[in-house]
Amino acid sequence: MTIDAAFIGLHVFRFAVTFKRAGSGGGGAVEVCRGAFAECTGLEATMEPKLIRAGGANYGATQRAGQVSFATVVLKRGMTRSRDLFRWFQLVGGGAYAYRLSAEIVVQDSAGKPALTWGLDRCLPVKFQAADLNATGSEVGIEELHLAPEGLRLFDGAA
Repeated sequence: MTIDAAFIGLHVFRFAVTFKRAGSGGGGAVEVCRGAFAECTGLEATMEPKLIRAGGANYGATQRAGQVSFATVVLKRGMTRSRDLFRWFQLVGGGAYAYRLSAEIVVQDSAGKPALTWGLDRCLPVKFQAADLNATGSEVGIEELHLAPEGLRLFDGAA
């Protein structure tokens, strides 16, 4: 068994998250916030196949591609230099439900260089949990941020 040289030194626990909004007037995406999180789960896409039963085909049904759904992505134990993620959650919770951000999760190799990038399209923040306030604890600013994306993409290297 051979291992692709590009994946030697790839550690899945080294990643950075950038949140962007679509630029106005046809411009590119504008960075809103950047953060560091200890854990990311839910990078998942599921397709529900459709069964087509044809008359006279007694051996079995034909499978066709169906609708794709995306899991809720959970970012845990994070910190940002701004309050923009909570402001985003407040905006959406206050009725600005169309205010979506895209997120890019850049996985880094052991040297800290981008190895691959996951793209989350048009995310909706569905849960924001701040860390417990405890003078003796070692928790950081954001305990959990749950995102409901409308798409999931994978890029080679940096986005």
